[in-house]
Amino acid sequence: MKTIKHTGKLKNRGNRVLVVFRTLPGESDKCLVLPVDTLPDAYHDTIMTMVESDQAQESFELGEIMFIRSFPDGRPMLQAMQQDGRLIKMVTDDVIMTPGPNADVPLTQLNQLIAEQRNVAVDDLYTFVKGAPNTKTSPQQQIVEEAQNTPVMESEAPVPAQAQADAVLSDRDLAKSYRSQADAMYKEAARLRREAEELDPTPKKTTKKKAEA
Repeated sequence: MKTIKHTGKLKNRGNRVLVVFRTLPGESDKCLVLPVDTLPDAYHDTIMTMVESDQAQESFELGEIMFIRSFPDGRPMLQAMQQDGRLIKMVTDDVIMTPGPNADVPLTQLNQLIAEQRNVAVDDLYTFVKGAPNTKTSPQQQIVEEAQNTPVMESEAPVPAQAQADAVLSDRDLAKSYRSQADAMYKEAARLRREAEELDPTPKKTTKKKAEA
């Protein structure tokens, strides 16, 4: 079975969690986790599929991908989990990473190993996160503000349409959101194809010239 990053459990209770950020700015002994067992089924299935994606597995932190991904109902993942009060700040000593069967690694120990590999202090690990928050505001609030204010790049999904407070998205709003996400996926696929061609160009087919009469 392959190794899966960003998955863990609480040391004392065994509850499954996703580690959104392994450390927090100014609080390297704290992390931000998302309990998964209490998520609604639609959210649970979507976010677990996202976690197993190549993009999430290649990211330094899961929160980087949650910045730019959305649930099927159009809600941006990171903002939705923050607004629903599901993101929890934990002491890293209380979290065990579970990248695979019988492969438990204390998060504190993992952070130390990563810091050694990158030749930095554990306190500086948060600086490797894309859109890393500063220490002047709470990490959670800064994360949400960063997601709202960051311009959408070609490789990022657009923030889908959101209903106003206590309102429901209409079919037209949802359709518009889905079209925007489809366009972004098309652009992302085109970008990846261009990069693949740069790394390993596809051999051009040769055609035999017809014999001249």
